[in-house]
Amino acid sequence: MATGTQIRTFYEGVWHDEDVRVMRAADHGSWLGTTVFDGARFVNGRAPDLEKHLARVNESASALMITPTVSTADMLGMVRDGLRAYSSEDAVYIRPMYWALHGDEVGIVPRANETGFAICLEAIPMAPPSASTTLCTTRFRRPVQEDNVVNAKAGCLYPNNARMLKEARSKGFGNALVADVMGNVAETATANVFMTRDGEVFTPIANGTFLSGITRARHIANFAQDGIKVHETVLTFADFKAADEVFITGNMSKITPVTAFEDRQYQVGPMTKRAREMYWDWAASQPL
Repeated sequence: MATGTQIRTFYEGVWHDEDVRVMRAADHGSWLGTTVFDGARFVNGRAPDLEKHLARVNESASALMITPTVSTADMLGMVRDGLRAYSSEDAVYIRPMYWALHGDEVGIVPRANETGFAICLEAIPMAPPSASTTLCTTRFRRPVQEDNVVNAKAGCLYPNNARMLKEARSKGFGNALVADVMGNVAETATANVFMTRDGEVFTPIANGTFLSGITRARHIANFAQDGIKVHETVLTFADFKAADEVFITGNMSKITPVTAFEDRQYQVGPMTKRAREMYWDWAASQPL
């Protein structure tokens, strides 16, 4: 089932104005989950950090032993061509995807240079500025690279996120604040996380247990340019309980304020508002 509307699919060299079936029953990605994707946004006629997202899907493919077959430059041209069907008022989710077609002699390792590729464009509205979420803890944790491909944006990682979300919703919260294997805060079930205290910004250090996001990096750069100190450091659940503000960042919504972490309540404060303002000011200056 699609998430958005006005779906376009680039497959086998052609744009199609529909949700095209692209995988076969015996494809390696169908039965062993060797799939990767990335997500960028087209908003107000701009696609912030688009090239970085396209480059990352190639990096994710390599991490999953899938041979990337399309250069970032070629992918950029394909996406720009596909976006011509939308107006500047449309908010579009841009999703390039790879999957392995065949396995080795025992079927497990993806066979080199045998790769499926597609791009899906979907009109998905941006969340309104008033949107926010709430957090709780979860019994599920982020894995480490020794036991999972946390250095890739891989479809096979998302069942873990889904069970985190399901647990959080069963408790009456919108999302989960998730620990790494050491018990320190890593991120949420769906996005990277920031907190503020005494006019400074803190975010969990990228320790290899979660994907350090492109949007996360953009917010850090914006804060630094604005003269606001950002600490990438080890953070505990107690640190978040003591925070002045909390917000989460990811490509889908860019920035979402957090109004509660279990019994701790937060206001949508000046640092969160400033982060949103800086992001969209920067995005408006970027080319398609």
